[in-house]
Amino acid sequence: MDEVKALVADIKKGHIKPIYFLMGEEAYYIDKLSEFIESSVLTEEERGFNQVVLYGRDVSIEDIIGQAKRYPMMAEYQVVIVKEAQDLSRTIEKLSAYAEAPQPSTVLVVNYKYKKIDKRKAFYKILKKHGVVYESKKLYENQVADWIRRVLAPKNYSISPKAAQMLVEFLGTELSKINNELEKLQIILKPGSEITPEHIEENIGISKDFNNFELRNAIGNRDSKKAYQIVKYFSENPKDNPMVVTVALLFNYFSQLLQYHGLNDKSSKSVASVLKINPYFVNDYVIAAKNYPMKKISVIVSQLRSFDVKSKGVGSNAVPQGDLLKELMAHILA
Repeated sequence: MDEVKALVADIKKGHIKPIYFLMGEEAYYIDKLSEFIESSVLTEEERGFNQVVLYGRDVSIEDIIGQAKRYPMMAEYQVVIVKEAQDLSRTIEKLSAYAEAPQPSTVLVVNYKYKKIDKRKAFYKILKKHGVVYESKKLYENQVADWIRRVLAPKNYSISPKAAQMLVEFLGTELSKINNELEKLQIILKPGSEITPEHIEENIGISKDFNNFELRNAIGNRDSKKAYQIVKYFSENPKDNPMVVTVALLFNYFSQLLQYHGLNDKSSKSVASVLKINPYFVNDYVIAAKNYPMKKISVIVSQLRSFDVKSKGVGSNAVPQGDLLKELMAHILA
């Protein structure tokens, strides 16, 4: 995020490079940077003659180079944006010839999503020498809640830790998908508002009481009644609550509890750092660790591996996922 801000600041100051090669697994920042260049380098009047968008599936490297070598009309720059350039992965290194001596009056933006070029090769070094290579890395799950807060803060919104965790657990780590939901909430809520679990439930459709986050808490507190209520809800709404996701999240949770038991320093700061969790949730892990000794957790982790296989239809003889979840709860809460 900081690297993106620095690139945007440079462009705003007029420090514009002839090539922007945007690559990586996380498409969100590739799109954002590309959109910013598309809307910022040229005025609205200049774009008609001097801005072109190409798509990797429809063009060759030779087509891109031919377009990039043209001169702008009544403007300082022309902007050439190549979207879905990963479709040209087999020939992308042919761009080296142009990158060695790029047209100074052209801003070539290459969106190379979900892949990256080999940093050991000459092509990468040439691009770095004459332009910008930005790698958009996918965030780990434990980093996304903080990203949500950082995205909301400049817009004068905040979010409760539970609400942020609900979004992550329901939507995963795909930033574009999360951002779309945040933008919907910002339309509904006034600036200065805190996004709460109630807002998430009412506007996005994630139950604030019956979700994987609450299931994990119920298990951690050994609240059997609440855990079985959530499992019942999951069995009635299997499409929104696939068992394979629940099992994966529980496996991660109990793996973290194993780590906690092995810590010498169990201070809040140390636990948050090692387990990669928000300090707000540390006490939940302290309580859960008291309820689940290391030996019990080891057995549960083994059972979760077995149920992960069953949840994918292997050796379960078509047992409904709701019944599998109830059986899993019986093992965990025994």
